[in-house]
Amino acid sequence: MGLIVTLLIGLFIGVVAKFLMPGRDPGGFIITILLGVAGSFIANYLGRSMGYYGPGEPAGFIASVIGAMILLGLYRVIAGRRTMSH
Repeated sequence: MGLIVTLLIGLFIGVVAKFLMPGRDPGGFIITILLGVAGSFIANYLGRSMGYYGPGEPAGFIASVIGAMILLGLYRVIAGRRTMSH
């Protein structure tokens, strides 16, 4: 159940991250949503390792948004370099 909740939160977080970081992404909207899911997982993992969340608790909204925005920023830098070199 925790995995499903994390995925659903991640989908919503991807949309919010795209809204907060407008601009053209090299991968489009679907990649942004996937980065939101990954940001939610990372926020969940880091929160548990730092003791903020217990087992079975999903990551918090703000932590997930921050994780997704960091991943989106990193993706833009890495994908931007890749497209410039070709």
